[in-house]
Amino acid sequence: MEEDGNMYSIILATASRYLLLLLLIFSVFLLLRGHNEPGGGFVGGLVAAAAYALYFIANGIQAAKTVVRFDPLRIIAAGLLTAIASTLPSLFTGERFMTAFWIDTGIPFIGKVGTPLLFDLGIYFLVLGITISIIFSLAEEDRS
Repeated sequence: MEEDGNMYSIILATASRYLLLLLLIFSVFLLLRGHNEPGGGFVGGLVAAAAYALYFIANGIQAAKTVVRFDPLRIIAAGLLTAIASTLPSLFTGERFMTAFWIDTGIPFIGKVGTPLLFDLGIYFLVLGITISIIFSLAEEDRS
């Protein structure tokens, strides 16, 4: 069988559905551990984009666009706004630019949440949106 002019593998297509969810969960894990250990928004965003790229390779561009339920440009804008928002507390309090602020949640396994996590979340969305946009642009250009 062929789909979009490429060979279609039922094994890869089935595996990609499960791997998509696992890789997205792993990307969130990398995002959350990034402040104290290796990881963070950049690596987490790349892993999430790789999950969608794998799904695209296995199932074609139309199926991938159906699974990606967001407009890449909107997620890029949301990432930029989130990263910028993480700098505002330091500006409003008169501290040095990008000084970290922490809030203790009181929940043992979550601990403290702060502006570095907000910045990492913005970078996560920014990298995810840019990478998905590039992947979709290359796929559309290849179809032409």
